[in-house]
Amino acid sequence: MFDWIALPFFNVIFVLGIGLLATAFWIWMLIDCITKETDRSNERLIWIIVIVFTHLLGAILYFILRKNKRNR
Repeated sequence: MFDWIALPFFNVIFVLGIGLLATAFWIWMLIDCITKETDRSNERLIWIIVIVFTHLLGAILYFILRKNKRNR
């Protein structure tokens, strides 16, 4: 039988896990931008500002728009 009292505990663990994964992805994209982005016309600085101030959304945008283009 399922214990309904434990359900909020699992929800908290689930949300914390997603938050930790999102933060790890954000840090990974920030480090990638700092170390591998070219400094042509301040693109690196602009991307760093976008990633820092928009957190996960900025990291996803950087991953989709810049990282994949640079890998080609």
